[in-house]
Amino acid sequence: MMTQEQSLYIPMGVKPDTEWFPGFGKPQLLQTFIGSSASVLLALFLWFVKGSVPLAVVTFLTGVSASVMMTTKDRNNLSVLDQVRFMVRFMKAQKVYPYRAMKEWPWPEQKP
Repeated sequence: MMTQEQSLYIPMGVKPDTEWFPGFGKPQLLQTFIGSSASVLLALFLWFVKGSVPLAVVTFLTGVSASVMMTTKDRNNLSVLDQVRFMVRFMKAQKVYPYRAMKEWPWPEQKP
C-alpha cells in the first residue's frame, strides 16, 4: 500500500462572510446603520437648537461617511472601531501584577 502525503493549502485573504465591497459586509452594514441613526439624532438636535438646515445636513452627511469609514475593515481584517475597542479593553485590563519574592528553597544557614 502506498501512502500519499496530502498538504492543506489555506489561501490568504479569504473571508468567511460575503462582502459588498472589500472590507464591508453585513455586520458592518448594521454598525453603519447604528452610527447613521446617531448622526440623524444629532443633526435633528442641531436643527432644533440652531435652526440651521445646512449645519444639520452637513452633520448628517459627515456622520454617515464617518460611520462607513470607521467600520470598513482593511487588509488585516481590522477596522477603526475594532482598534478603539481593543484600546478600551487594554485600558481596563490589569497592568500591575504584585509579586512578592519568597525563598523557594530554604537552605540551612552556614556558620563560619
